[in-house]
Amino acid sequence: MNNPLGKLGVWAFIDNLTANEAVEFAQTIERWGYSTLWLPEAVGRDPFSIIGFLAAHTEKLVFATGIANIYARDPMTTAAIRKTVGELAPGRFVLGLGVSHAPLVTDIRGHEYKKPVTTMRNYLQAMDDALYMGPEPSIETPTVIAALRTNMLKLAAEKTQGAHPYFVPPEHTAKARETMGPNAWLCPEQMVMLETDPIKGRAAARAQMGTYIGLPNYCNNLKELGFSDADFENGGSDKLVDAIVAWGDEQTIRDRIQAHRDAGADHVCIQALRGDGAAGPDLKLLELLAPNS
Repeated sequence: MNNPLGKLGVWAFIDNLTANEAVEFAQTIERWGYSTLWLPEAVGRDPFSIIGFLAAHTEKLVFATGIANIYARDPMTTAAIRKTVGELAPGRFVLGLGVSHAPLVTDIRGHEYKKPVTTMRNYLQAMDDALYMGPEPSIETPTVIAALRTNMLKLAAEKTQGAHPYFVPPEHTAKARETMGPNAWLCPEQMVMLETDPIKGRAAARAQMGTYIGLPNYCNNLKELGFSDADFENGGSDKLVDAIVAWGDEQTIRDRIQAHRDAGADHVCIQALRGDGAAGPDLKLLELLAPNS
């Protein structure tokens, strides 16, 4: 299957935008030459509804979920969504799925969080087996999964088109490529911030990382890359902050994106953080890094 994602995409929270503002944002990054817009699923909008709306107001931008939570809907529903959105936006939709995190699944959604790899494997199989009697899309919709550690990465290569790792440095990209082999798609997310002052940059980065730094899935993955318990204390060590968030000038950020590519990434999606801590992507930085700039 051909990879529609292109080389450089944007990963963004857009729930702070109205629907019309979200359209303007999508049209802007499309005009700037970004190939794909990745949208997460957490406690805001349904990602598939907004993707259908945005696809109808853009021409060629690909949309991907980064990620849709498998605990939010059963496999038959997700299989139907994959085909439905694929029909509405042929060749412009990539289904990204993940097991999320125990606190979000158990405490917020009220589900039992089960063994991640087994649960994902069973879910993918159930999707393949699901009954669907609607119109088939003209182009098959690819699936990628949020994979971090070895067994999930292997599952990504075995049962889907590839992996969408989040909260990872280029060292993880190299490990993922080695684990999955040469053919699976590898699409890491990279946080970037246009701030050259180390004190300001790291402070803003810690504020953005706070949501993730206490989640076991991310911590355990980073420990396998050599980080210790001490690196996760007090908002994260300088070493950890610098590994996760590429803060600095334009060239520093471009070098980090290239490091992922050199490590084996097919596609890199950048999350442009604002140095002032405000919600939403940094449009100035996205314009600076835009392929058409």
